[in-house]
Amino acid sequence: MADIPAAEPSWVRLGEGATLCGWSFESRPRPRPRPRLGDLIEIFRFGYEHWAIYVGDGFVIHLAPCEIAGAVAASVLSELTNKAVVKKELLSAVAGRDNYRVNNKHDDRCEPLPVNKIIKQAEELVGKEFHYSLTSDNCEHFVNGLRYGISRSDQVTDTLKTVSVVTGILAVAGLAVTLLSRSKRERQ
Repeated sequence: MADIPAAEPSWVRLGEGATLCGWSFESRPRPRPRPRLGDLIEIFRFGYEHWAIYVGDGFVIHLAPCEIAGAVAASVLSELTNKAVVKKELLSAVAGRDNYRVNNKHDDRCEPLPVNKIIKQAEELVGKEFHYSLTSDNCEHFVNGLRYGISRSDQVTDTLKTVSVVTGILAVAGLAVTLLSRSKRERQ
């Protein structure tokens, strides 16, 4: 990387491949992973991950909002309408400029279904409309159901765990403040 003039603040100096708050500062695009049939594809959107399943020839099948284009509003729109449709689209179109990776993260705990069964079931669902909920029926639930036969979303589980921990910390802090206030009043 070329030297940055001394007049620039030091926080500007990020090396090749550096990341800051999830943003990548690479001067060249990362090579895109080559998925295999039935692989789960995790696409990194702003604030959440979108999920799809690879079905070959560059195509993925995923749960998407009904009749709406645009990745940013997709999850919100599906939640507002409580509906989503199963679509088969090119991975390059679904991911756009967002980074993605193959992420078969439950393979060590769950036996994936046979690839031919995953693909057949996914293809049969294309065009069908489904109920959508961020907490119980989202795109991650959908693809895990196809690959493992178990509908689950770690995004939802992780968010609920975080909310529970923060709530617990706030409750303990509130209790401590209340006890300290009582103790101070009793001493006076």
